[in-house]
Amino acid sequence: MENNIHALRMRQKLTQQELADAVNVTRQTINAIENNKYDPTLSLAFALAECLETTVDQLFQH
Repeated sequence: MENNIHALRMRQKLTQQELADAVNVTRQTINAIENNKYDPTLSLAFALAECLETTVDQLFQH
C-alpha cells in the first residue's frame, strides 16, 4: 500500500523526528512507513492523519 506521508510531512515542514515525537514513535518507524516497509497500526494511522491535518484515506492509497 502506497502512502502520501512524506509529501504531507513536507507540506507541514516537519522533520521525520518531529512527526515521530508528535505521534510517540521513533524516527525509524516514520522512515519505514514512508518507505512502505511497515504498515502502521490503525491507532497510529489516525494519529498521523491528525498530526498531518488530513484523513487516513488521504494518507494511504491502495
